[in-house]
Amino acid sequence: MTLRSFIDDVGSPDRTIAIVADGSTGPLAEMLSDAFAGQPIAVERAEAGSIGSDLDPEIDDALATEGDTAVLLEDGQPVAASPMRTLYDAILAINSDLFVTGARGMGEIAFPDVLAGLEGTRLRLRGYPLAHKEKLLLIVVSRYIEQRAWAAGSGTLRSAFQQLSRIDDEIGTYETYAELAETDVDVHVYGVDDGCPPELDATVHTGTGPEYRDGWFVVFDPDDRRAPDAVGTALVCLETEPRVWDGFWTTDPDRVTRIADYIAREL
Repeated sequence: MTLRSFIDDVGSPDRTIAIVADGSTGPLAEMLSDAFAGQPIAVERAEAGSIGSDLDPEIDDALATEGDTAVLLEDGQPVAASPMRTLYDAILAINSDLFVTGARGMGEIAFPDVLAGLEGTRLRLRGYPLAHKEKLLLIVVSRYIEQRAWAAGSGTLRSAFQQLSRIDDEIGTYETYAELAETDVDVHVYGVDDGCPPELDATVHTGTGPEYRDGWFVVFDPDDRRAPDAVGTALVCLETEPRVWDGFWTTDPDRVTRIADYIAREL
């Protein structure tokens, strides 16, 4: 078993993001299309009436009250909806504010329903300069898992950075892990040892093998799965070529446990 085996075990459900808009959301629709370019998830425009008549009340309410809305379809059936502005805030604004500057603290990260509904989908995402927005999706998932660990206040968080110096590269990343250190979460960080902040209150795991050099994972395994905020979540990716990541995320309890156990045992 390897990190690759977990990724290869994931399929690509038939999912589409339908943008229901009045025509004024051009730049936002373009942003969403760019974020999912090359993925097994089509992004297309749709009329509200074409989504279906027997809708979940929350989806129906979003279409009726939120204005421009993105609807996630699975096998042609609507399963989640999010306002386009919320998706913009999650994918672009939060990444620029929180990840780079630390302007937004833990507890301020929203994970729109449309993004949450993509768990279990295998994704291949490119970073800059190959693409401007695709990698941002992995960043917001990472930040959200870290926030879940912080909100639970206990459990184990295992995070890979490829190079440990990246923890200190961005103010937002360092401050996130500094806040986690103030909780009872058992934090473990993984990567090539090129300068982890010495004051970081975490268990440091270093190596030079492929999973240390190429792995990007954030895995939260809660102590008490019955607690409202204690939802085990795992993001697992590998860099298959420079600035190209292949991976997925999941909240499936069995899969999260198996991933966490593998990392604890092998890395």
